[in-house]
Amino acid sequence: MPVLALLFSWHACASDCVILLHGLARSETSMTTLAEALVEAEFSPVNYHYPSTTRPIAELAEQAISASLSQCPDTAGQIHFVTHSMGGIIVRQYLKDKAINKLGRVVMLGPPNKGSQVVDNLGNMPGFKFINGPAGMELGTGKLSVPNNLGPANFELGIIAGTRSINLILSSFLPNPNDGKVSVENTKLEGMADHISLPVTHPFMMKNAIVIKQVIYFLRHGSFNHRSLEH
Repeated sequence: MPVLALLFSWHACASDCVILLHGLARSETSMTTLAEALVEAEFSPVNYHYPSTTRPIAELAEQAISASLSQCPDTAGQIHFVTHSMGGIIVRQYLKDKAINKLGRVVMLGPPNKGSQVVDNLGNMPGFKFINGPAGMELGTGKLSVPNNLGPANFELGIIAGTRSINLILSSFLPNPNDGKVSVENTKLEGMADHISLPVTHPFMMKNAIVIKQVIYFLRHGSFNHRSLEH
């Protein structure tokens, strides 16, 4: 086989699949900028849309993870996940009881890993469940919190938290610092490999150039580039 053909064959087999999972009441379009950056970085992204407001978290996890895994190329090397907000809880729910062949690394952006006090304060208000669905009701910090009942990370995990908010009303329910939906403290999870906080907001962090660079760095190295944050 010619040398060029050998190189091309090796690259095709080595290209990792990255499954992108958006947050609650969002769609795959919110992750498009990140998906495009992953293509440029020579990953094979699967930007998957799941009906986040229609079912409980456990049902969403079974449907979303199974379907998105089926879209990864057969030639993919490892399978990584990059999630926003509740997308991270979907991954945790699935991996609590199941294994994924060739699982690589997971990067979570603004995940409510210990729940969010926003749900505690607004969950009983008229219209909250209608807008956010049954999964949204499971994201509080109390006894019914799904995130708080999933246990520590049993996979290689990096977490990026935001420290800026565009919603001061929601931020008033949260300890500081926070991103307007989740406090920095509540993004953390026992067993995580690395954690950083960046001056970004919850709704738009996945589009931020610095966040995207840190995502790609973690997928490649298993840690964030802390040195770049010192400048």
